[in-house]
Amino acid sequence: MASEKLPLSYKGRPLRRKDNLIYYGTMAEKYIIMLQVLSTMKVDDLDVATKVSVQLQLTDPDLKSRDRVVKKTEKDSLYAAMDVACVWLDRALSAK
Repeated sequence: MASEKLPLSYKGRPLRRKDNLIYYGTMAEKYIIMLQVLSTMKVDDLDVATKVSVQLQLTDPDLKSRDRVVKKTEKDSLYAAMDVACVWLDRALSAK
């Protein structure tokens, strides 16, 4: 059987991961979310995020990286961070 490689997504938007950075959304839109795992804790054999930075960023390549940040916060779990990220991105993209 041929299995297709489906990209990981959350609530209809793509997720991309590189080491401890997770990008939520697509660069074709005006905004994207960057999540950075700042600290982890071992639970059995798994690393579980205990501190995650969330940033709503503009995707304009002409801006400096610090000028792209619109909002930022820190959360105590990846679940809480994704919850905030989804709300921020939905609101930012609907306010066109």
